[in-house]
Amino acid sequence: MTATASRNRIALVTGASRGLGRHSALKLAEEGIDLILTYQRGEAQAQEVVRQAEALGRRALALQLDVGDSRSFDAFAARVKSALASHWQRQQFDYLVNNAGTGLHASIAETTEEQFDALLNIHLKGTFFLTQKLLPLIADGGRILNTSSGLARFSFPGYAAYAAMKGGVEVLTRYLAKELGPRGISVNTVAPGAIATDFNGGAVRDTAQVNAQIAGVTALGRVGLPDDIGAAVASLLAEGNGWINGQRIEVSGGMML
Repeated sequence: MTATASRNRIALVTGASRGLGRHSALKLAEEGIDLILTYQRGEAQAQEVVRQAEALGRRALALQLDVGDSRSFDAFAARVKSALASHWQRQQFDYLVNNAGTGLHASIAETTEEQFDALLNIHLKGTFFLTQKLLPLIADGGRILNTSSGLARFSFPGYAAYAAMKGGVEVLTRYLAKELGPRGISVNTVAPGAIATDFNGGAVRDTAQVNAQIAGVTALGRVGLPDDIGAAVASLLAEGNGWINGQRIEVSGGMML
């Protein structure tokens, strides 16, 4: 059964207890999509997202996952399979949103190998192998949406390691699109610009000077808001957008044009 069949669609969104993942998940719920959410430590926050999705009339559940620990992915995939059977009487879900991540602000000279490896495990290795383990559970005709960053296009000192991982995610997206095309699965990347969240200590949201600086280099004259990204994610997963494939879609309001 494909994702376009007449039934409830299900999206699995990683890192959905807070930030952009939370806003994306709730936007998807508003569009009538059921949810499997993951969280690393914020179980109470994740359960609150579940309650909000249920208030919108959707089925939702939260599962713990550390995307930086690829050894746990087989067990996680088994939990997803069990949850699909018990909650939806289904064997597959429709949409995978690889959102979970963490940031780092450090110059190349100051970045440690441990910091680099942590980013690699979370952003690139995690996206690669989690997607691999979940492929049997994604319905033919479904979609995968990976998360990159505007920093993979423009450069600010201090973000080299983080941006390098996101550049890898963008290349991976194109290869996934090519290899999964025979199954009718489209794969794209959404690349947020600077967003007013608690990411990286909330610098964009809470520091007036940083906020003004970013607004000044953005065509639409402000920093991004979480709902800007949530709305873009929901749009890319809307039923009429299945022909978009292998693309990087930057959602930055025209930053650094």
